[in-house]
Amino acid sequence: MSESVPGDAGAPSIQIAHGVVLGPGADLHGPLVLGKAPRGAREGELQLRIGARATIRPFTTIYAGSVFGDDLQTGQGVSIREDNEAGDGVSIGTNAVLEFGNRIGHRVRIHTGCFLELATIEDDVFVGPNVVFTDDPHPMNCPHYRDCLGGAVVRRHARIGANSTILPGVEIGAGALVGAGSVVVDDVPPGMVVVGNPARVVKRVDELVCRSGLVERPYVWETTGG
Repeated sequence: MSESVPGDAGAPSIQIAHGVVLGPGADLHGPLVLGKAPRGAREGELQLRIGARATIRPFTTIYAGSVFGDDLQTGQGVSIREDNEAGDGVSIGTNAVLEFGNRIGHRVRIHTGCFLELATIEDDVFVGPNVVFTDDPHPMNCPHYRDCLGGAVVRRHARIGANSTILPGVEIGAGALVGAGSVVVDDVPPGMVVVGNPARVVKRVDELVCRSGLVERPYVWETTGG
C-alpha cells in the first residue's frame, strides 16, 4: 500500500509508495506521486531512490525503478518513467517527459516540454525548451527495435537550442551547440555549431560573437548546465 501524505491545510495529497527512499531536506508540493509501479511490476517491487534536498513540484509522477542524485528539481507536470538514472543537480522542467532508459549526468538542465527516451546526457549539458529525443528509426513494432540505433548521446558541455529534434543514434560532441529548431540527423563534431533541417555545421563555437556585446566571445567560460 502507498502512503498518502497530506499537504498544508487542505492542500492535495502526496502519494509515496513503498520502496521509495527519499533523502533529507525534500521539498514536496502536492499533488504528486512517487514510486508508482511500472507496467508488469507490483507496488514496492522496484525501488525509487531520490537524493537529498529534492524539490518536486505539483502534478509530478516519478515511477519506481529509477535513481536520482542530490538536488533534483522538477517543474510542474513532469512524468518520469522507470529505469532512469540521473546525477546531482539535475533540473527537469515543467511538462517534460522522461520515458525509460535515460542516463543523465550531473548539473544537467532539461527545460520545459522536453521528451527523452534511451538518451545518454553527460555532465553540464543544457537542453532547451521542447527538445525531442527520438529512439526508434522504424516505428511501429519493428522486431529489431531493441537491437537498433537506440537513443542519442550528448557529450559534456553541449547545448541544444529550443524546439530541436535529435534523431536516433546521433552523437552530439562535447561543447557543441545545436541551433534552435534544428533537426539533427548526423553526428555533431565536438565544439561545432550546427543549424537547420537537416542540421549542418556552420562554424566553430569559439568563432561565435556575443550579440549583446557584453563579452567578446560567448561560451568561452566553463559552463555548469544552467
